[in-house]
Amino acid sequence: MKFVYTEKKADVPAELHAYAEKKIGKLERLFRGDSTAYVTFSSKRGFEKAEVTVRNNGLIYRASESTSDMYASVDAAVSAIERQIAKNKTRLAKRLREGAVEQELAVPADEPEENEFDVVRTKRFAIKPMSVEEAILQMNLLEHEFFVFKKDGEDGAFSVVYKRKDGGYGLIESTEE
Repeated sequence: MKFVYTEKKADVPAELHAYAEKKIGKLERLFRGDSTAYVTFSSKRGFEKAEVTVRNNGLIYRASESTSDMYASVDAAVSAIERQIAKNKTRLAKRLREGAVEQELAVPADEPEENEFDVVRTKRFAIKPMSVEEAILQMNLLEHEFFVFKKDGEDGAFSVVYKRKDGGYGLIESTEE
């Protein structure tokens, strides 16, 4: 497993990096193939926050925990990812195939033009064909409010699933006019 560390307003000792690698490394037994773990440490108002994102075979698992101790935050984040995997283990085995989703972040321009509508962040990602259920599962794993995908068997058209305020899910489909 590869590790990428980011520190935001926090000075983290090397022992914490080793501790995080040991704890997160235990998740590797649950994955096939190479994985990458992105760990972000931050400190704000006496709270130590650890954000852990693990990418494996196109799937992304993310957890963010904040406590008064950075070591406890790492433990809680790893525990949350283990719960996500356990909760979705049978769904993942049945429905997701390798490389279901791959995201690629684009680098924004250095100085945006002065507009009324400034785009402050741009993301680019490949839209892969998948079922509605797979898209909802991926959206929940990412903890996002919506997810864009192509429906299996449809060329060119894309769809969006989203969380509704009543707790259900919505589906928006594109059509040709």
